[in-house]
Amino acid sequence: MSEPRGREPRDLRDLPKAHLHIHLEGAMRPSTLHDLCRRYELAVPTIAGYGSFSAFAATYLAACDTLRTEADLRRLVAEVLEDSAAGGAVWVEPSSYLPHHRHFQGSDEATAEIVLDELAQAASRLGIGAGFMVSALRTLDPADAIEQAKLAVVYRDQGVVSFGLANDEAGHPPEPFAPAYRMARDAGLLSTPHAGELAGPESVIGALDALGADRIQHGVRAVEDPALVERLAESGVCLDVCPTSNLLLGVVPSLDLHPLPALLDAGVRCSVNADDPLLFGPNLLEEYELCRTEMGFDDERLAFIARCSIEASGAPAALKQQALAGIDAWLA
Repeated sequence: MSEPRGREPRDLRDLPKAHLHIHLEGAMRPSTLHDLCRRYELAVPTIAGYGSFSAFAATYLAACDTLRTEADLRRLVAEVLEDSAAGGAVWVEPSSYLPHHRHFQGSDEATAEIVLDELAQAASRLGIGAGFMVSALRTLDPADAIEQAKLAVVYRDQGVVSFGLANDEAGHPPEPFAPAYRMARDAGLLSTPHAGELAGPESVIGALDALGADRIQHGVRAVEDPALVERLAESGVCLDVCPTSNLLLGVVPSLDLHPLPALLDAGVRCSVNADDPLLFGPNLLEEYELCRTEMGFDDERLAFIARCSIEASGAPAALKQQALAGIDAWLA
């Protein structure tokens, strides 16, 4: 796909979009990481290509360790929203596993209240919307996920809109987490687990069947199962795809072999996201630009991706309506 001859591609910064797959701590600015490491006399973790998920995870935890005060956490939240808004995001839905911050913040509730308050303040200042995805870790006992789901429900009227399930999929299928997800869904939260990244189509099927997924973080390995691709297309479940992350973690060998075009061609709804910009490089706008330059997406396809991101988000109806009108205006 390409633009007709003589037409300059539209500025992707002006395309209203939602950022739906972004880990709060993994979106820290490199300059902020260096600043906090200096302040607390910590070694600056090496940010480079990762040969394994475990190497990536260790660097992620090192970034978490720099967030020691309420001010540090507020700075992170504000900067993550600023960076997404600079790329044209009108809704940002970052995720975090709150217990990462117990040691310095005292409790998961304290962390949640800081994050939610700063999300609301920063979003208001920037003129955008924001919600929070409370995440559980699939590498822990499912009982912990139930505790995180309870917490998510407590704060559903203060900005929590979705419930995630992160960490290494290999050997950690979705099914044991069904009770936690039932609790979250019953409270009206979106079901947004990771699946189909480091594990194959069976993890996506599990996320659909056991967790009632509304969106799937990644989901790209669904392409290995044609029947599953057809199911996704018919259901309207959105895949929150992160092309550069998939490349650097070895999910795909190259961007020109990424399954995103095939999934879209099959009618699967997909959003495009940055995952962990601190660790992988590109932020939201750069991922859209990669889709244009490396995958050949024209403006109509990029607008469709943006439309999927808005419709599948936890944003309020009025924001969705305004954003969708903005997408139509961008194309007009």
